[in-house]
Amino acid sequence: MAKLDTITLSVLQAALQQVCDEMDLTFSRAAFSPVIAEANDRSDGIYSAVDGSLIAQGSQGLPVFVGVMQYSTKTVIEMIADGRCLAPEPGDIYIVNDPYLGGTHLMDVRFVMPVYRGGKIFCWLSNTGHWPDIGGSVPGGFSASATAVEQEGLRLPPVKLFKKGALDPEIYAIICSNIRVADQRIGDIRAQAAALLIGQDRLNEILDRYGDETVVEAIAELRRRAADQMRASIAVIPDGVYRSQAFVDSDGVVNEPLTINLAVEKKGDTLTFDFAGSSKPCAGPMNSVLATTLSSVYLAMRHIFPEVPISAGAFQPLNVKRPEGTFLDAKYPRPVSGCAAEVSQRIAEAVFAAMVQALPEKVTAAPAGSSGNFALGGNDPARGRDYVMYQISGGGYGGNAGHDGLSNGCSTIGISKSPPVEIMEQAFPVLYRHYALREGSGGAGKHRGGFGLAYEVEILRGEARASFVMDHGRFGPQGALGGRDGAPNSVTVFRGGEAHVPPHLSKEQDIALKAGDRVRVGTPGGGGYGDPRERDPKLVAEDVRLGYYTAEQAREMFGGSFG
Repeated sequence: MAKLDTITLSVLQAALQQVCDEMDLTFSRAAFSPVIAEANDRSDGIYSAVDGSLIAQGSQGLPVFVGVMQYSTKTVIEMIADGRCLAPEPGDIYIVNDPYLGGTHLMDVRFVMPVYRGGKIFCWLSNTGHWPDIGGSVPGGFSASATAVEQEGLRLPPVKLFKKGALDPEIYAIICSNIRVADQRIGDIRAQAAALLIGQDRLNEILDRYGDETVVEAIAELRRRAADQMRASIAVIPDGVYRSQAFVDSDGVVNEPLTINLAVEKKGDTLTFDFAGSSKPCAGPMNSVLATTLSSVYLAMRHIFPEVPISAGAFQPLNVKRPEGTFLDAKYPRPVSGCAAEVSQRIAEAVFAAMVQALPEKVTAAPAGSSGNFALGGNDPARGRDYVMYQISGGGYGGNAGHDGLSNGCSTIGISKSPPVEIMEQAFPVLYRHYALREGSGGAGKHRGGFGLAYEVEILRGEARASFVMDHGRFGPQGALGGRDGAPNSVTVFRGGEAHVPPHLSKEQDIALKAGDRVRVGTPGGGGYGDPRERDPKLVAEDVRLGYYTAEQAREMFGGSFG
């Protein structure tokens, strides 16, 4: 076979990316739930028919799903091969959300579909969408004090939800019988399936135009080049071992912090990540399954080297030792509702804290590192129906060698944005009384951290139950190279005129609320980068003028006289 020319290779690379991007757009535009339709808490990708390894993923999909979807696709392939799962036929779509089979938390539901060419599977298409409820002990699935995965919701092994293109009514009935507001899920299910079907059509168009063999050759070459680029990026790092720590506030059950110990060894053109010495498996839902732990490392390196094209090849030079015996390698029946949204970001923070020592000009101080998971479930008497509302929120990014951190950026693990206030107020019986930057939250440094978000929500009608699975309430995001930590997360619930702060600061479940009660949240600011005394006084004065810091805060954090 003739070697691919550079232009054809580039065109096919862009074409495969476009297939995934179009799947992402289809999913969001057709979905019913605001968390998918507005917040884009979803992802789509193309995976190898042989081992499920990543070929391409949508640029607008959550990075944390990079590792987990290839892991879960691989698991489906293996289960089919050994008879634990029914063999596929054209038009079949499997559904799976089992965390221990390559997942995250139960709310992240994956669809996996084979694409056939000439009677054989050419590749698999897969996507993940965050369903606003999957059953369990609390609305929204974010049980802050679960001690077993069964308390978190319905767990599905790979089963065919669609058979030869038709929705299986029995599987669908089982799902609907175990989740809240079940009548609304059909919109998300249809959207999720439609995204895969669009991907199949677009991929077939590419294959028809260029030929199957040419596309297969391009996929192999793109994987090889991604591995080479990652190795070249790693090669500039000085050989050695770089160590760091990050901390989870608590597991939601035992009110003590969990420790992530990380040693990154750089040798030649590879990096080895060793989490030995991290905390043991915990009682509460802040355990991380292996697929999420791996993906957390991958996405952190993606932040550091964004120029490396994303495919399974980019992960080849990254050796992650299995963290057996720690809370970063959860096994059944450990609860895991906080793994994808929170623990993953502490893992990424540990990677940043280690790598900033090796690449100070390229790596930032710690970002906010919390998805701000706030689930509210109740009944709206004016509309005569139940609801489950899921709020995610941004925070400050860390400063870096070149500039200050971004304010109210999305979480480290994704590109999800907070749903617009107007959409949330239309869909649910709530009023946002306050929604603004959290002034003073950015960590001081030569380049300060970005600012978090401050918001307050009031319940307008009926009764509801609130649950929080957040983090960075005990410790703010780490500063780097002399910079100060960003402000920690803050949650306050006002009931009957009295203020209540969760004992675990950022985690609590099943808080009873009624009309007039309010929830106030302040998300973390990013860590500062470099010595705060080296910050340009004019920049500090400008921050004071804009109201980002008070004059008193500026004097305490940066030194000097301001106002």
